[in-house]
Amino acid sequence: MILLDSICMKLSAVGESVKNLDKITKREFLSNYPEIPWKNVMGVRDVIVHHYFEVDAEEIFRICKEDVPPLLDTINRMLLDLHQ
Repeated sequence: MILLDSICMKLSAVGESVKNLDKITKREFLSNYPEIPWKNVMGVRDVIVHHYFEVDAEEIFRICKEDVPPLLDTINRMLLDLHQ
């Protein structure tokens, strides 16, 4: 349970950061990286924060296994693009 809680906190923080980034860039920056379903990233955050007792542990672990690696690759590419 502690592992699930920790993962949910991290996914929530990522979702919140993506929401803030989208807001401050007036919804323009994320569109440069369409390979990531950004609304889903933000949506996972909303489910975790607002419906925590409905969180499906298997879905969270699936997200970690399948969705987080390409998200991390894209975020690293975004950082490189910002520093050019």
